[in-house]
Parts: sequence; C-alpha cells; structure tokens
Amino acid sequence: MKDLKGIKGKFYIASLIEEGEHEHQDFKFAISDARKIARSLSAFANNDGGRLLVGVKDNGAIAGVRNEEDIYVVEQAAEMYCVPPQQLRITAFKTEGGHTVIRVEIDRAARRPVHVKESGGQLRAYYRVRDENIAAPDLLVRAWTRAESKEEGTVIEMSGPGRKLLEMATDNSAGVTLEEFMLTAHASRAAAEELAVSLYAMGLIDFRYDGTRFNIVNRPAQSEED
Repeated sequence: MKDLKGIKGKFYIASLIEEGEHEHQDFKFAISDARKIARSLSAFANNDGGRLLVGVKDNGAIAGVRNEEDIYVVEQAAEMYCVPPQQLRITAFKTEGGHTVIRVEIDRAARRPVHVKESGGQLRAYYRVRDENIAAPDLLVRAWTRAESKEEGTVIEMSGPGRKLLEMATDNSAGVTLEEFMLTAHASRAAAEELAVSLYAMGLIDFRYDGTRFNIVNRPAQSEED
C-alpha cells in the first residue's frame, strides 16, 4: 500500500483542474473498477501519454481519495489488466480542505498497442480522443502491431497504388479516408487495408482522428536531429 501523506499542491492541482478533462487528462472520482481504469491507461498509452487526477469529480470538484486502497486499484489496473503491463508514476498532493488528490502519470507506450484484458479474456485497445476513451479501430491496431513486428517488411511498388495513397494523403491536409482511396485506386478493402498497414509500418503515413473517423495522413520526414 502507498502512504497517503501528500506533498503540498493546492495551487498546482487547482491549475490542472482548471484545464478540465482533455486529450491528456482525465478526472476520476470513484476508484472501484480496475478494468475501467485500465481503459483510460490504455487510451493514454496508445496516444501520447496522459494523467489521471484521482479524487476529482467530473465537474472539477475535489472530493479527495478515500484511502490508500484507491492507489492499489490503479496499480492493479496497470499490472493485471493492461497487456503488456504499464509503468505508472503516482504522486499524492494535499489540496484545499485537507483533501488528498492522486496524480497518476503514464507515458506513451514504447510498444503499441496496449490492450485491456476485458471480461471473458477478450483483448481490446483504446485510444484517447479529446476527453473520451474510444476503442481503437482494427486497422490502427493492425498498423501498430505490424510496426512493432520483427518480421520482414512488405515490399511495395511505389509507382503504383502505394504512390497514389501517399499523393492523396499529402495533397489534402486533413488526410484521406480508406474509402476515398479505394474508389480512386479501384482497390479492394483488403488490398487497401494491407497497403495502409504496410506504409504505416514503413513510417510513411499516420492516422489522424478528425472527430468522427481516423484519416490517413502523410507522416513528415524526421530530420537527423530529431
């Protein structure tokens, strides 16, 4: 169990709460279900990392954590329900009214996807969009998995459909949908998905959420200094 003797953080925590819930921050009032917490951890890890403020209601009101049991449940979520298990940084802060708020930080995963072990043994990956955790689309999960694979990459003829997809993703700053590419290139869904997965694994394209769907976008080349 963790010691709940927090460091002074009244104004720091107030500044975080003022930001509201967003792509990199989530409020958690009641910590009773490790699997639900794991979904938030998965979503942050599969995006660019984030933090939970435990002991804060959805409206930003500070209720404080009940006891060290809340920290145990968060650790259980990361170790038992995230696949692979995730490392957390947990800090307790003393805030107004003598309440204790726990800040739980998680970095972007070194290897994606990070799945959640759902009931029945099913594995599902999540992704953080604005202030919500959404189930990551199968195409995105496949792309992550291919990028992490040690197998030989697919050879793509860049004068054919591969070049066309890159051109479409580059010409439109908002990106292109898989369906738009399929229509333009007269490609089947299976062929279009395999091409997108392969180009992602090669570091040439990325997927960007526009509020309703993930679009295929060009991934800018990184300089040698990056």
